Amino acid sequence: MGARPEPSVVRVPGPWTHRSVSANGIRLHVVEAGEGPLVVLLHGFPEFWWSWRHQLTALADAGFRAVAIDLRGYGDTDKTPRGYDLWTLAGDVAGLIRALGEPGAHVVGHDWGGLIAWTVAALHPRLVRSLVVLDAPHPLAVRRAIARNPRGQGLATARYALGFQVPRRPERSLRTDDGARVERIMRAWSGPDWVGTADFAEAVRRNREAMRISTVAHCSLEYYRWALRSQFRADGRRFAAAVARPAEMPVVQIHGEVDPCLLESTAQLSRRWTAGGFTHHVLPGTGHFPHQERPVETTGLLLAALRS
Repeated sequence: MGARPEPSVVRVPGPWTHRSVSANGIRLHVVEAGEGPLVVLLHGFPEFWWSWRHQLTALADAGFRAVAIDLRGYGDTDKTPRGYDLWTLAGDVAGLIRALGEPGAHVVGHDWGGLIAWTVAALHPRLVRSLVVLDAPHPLAVRRAIARNPRGQGLATARYALGFQVPRRPERSLRTDDGARVERIMRAWSGPDWVGTADFAEAVRRNREAMRISTVAHCSLEYYRWALRSQFRADGRRFAAAVARPAEMPVVQIHGEVDPCLLESTAQLSRRWTAGGFTHHVLPGTGHFPHQERPVETTGLLLAALRS
C-alpha cells in the first residue's frame, strides 16, 4: 500500500471553483459553479463531491448556483472526532446555506447525502426551497421497511451495514490494496450499463484515492455506526420524533430500479413524510448511483424539479 494521499487530491480542476467555508464549527470544502438560485449537492458513500461532476456544470449552464460539498469526514473537509449523527450533519448543511449568504436553497442529496437532506428539511424547513433525493428514502421509511420486510430491506441493509459496526477491521478493508474494496462496493451496487465504461473506471479510481486520505475510512463508517446504535438509545428516539415532521416543500425522489442497497419499494414509502407535493421517478436498469449511471436523464429530472 502506497503513501496516503493528501486531502488536496480531491480538488480536481475543472469549470468550477474550490474554496473552504466555515459552518457549524467546521471547515467545509465546497465546489461552486454558476450564478443564480442556490442548489446544494450532497454526496453519499463511498464517494466525495466529485460524484456531482455532471450536474455541477449542467446546473451552472441552466442558470443556477451549484455548490457540491465534501461531507464532514470526507475529502478536504474537516475530519472531526465526533459529529456523524444526522442532527449534526444537518446542522452542517444549514450552517453552510447561511454562510453562503442565501436565505434558502434547493437541497439535493444522494445516499447519505439524501438522508441528510431529508433531515435538513425536517429540522430547518425555512432554509429548504425544494428537496430532491436520489436513492435515499426517508430515514423513517428505511426503519419501517427493515422492520416490516426483514428479508427484503432488512437483508439488503445487513449485507453491508452490519459488517461496518465492528471496530478497525472495516477501516482497514477500505484502505488496503489501494482501496480495492471501494471498487468492489461500487461494482456490486451499480447497474449493468455503467460498469465497464470509462466513466465508471474514472469514478472508481478517484473514489479509491479519496477513501485512502487519512481518517476518511473511519469517519465514513461512523455514519453507519451512529445509524444502527442510535436505534437503541434515547437520541435515536428523539431523532425519529423530530424527523417525523412531514416535508413542507416539494419533494422529488429519483431511484434506481435495481438498487440492491436501498430498495425501490422502500423509497415508495417516503410519500408518508411529505406534505408539499411528492413525485417519484424510477430509472430502469439503474443501480445505486443514478446521477453517475444515467447523468443525462437524472439531470433532466433534476432541472425539471428545480424549475417547477
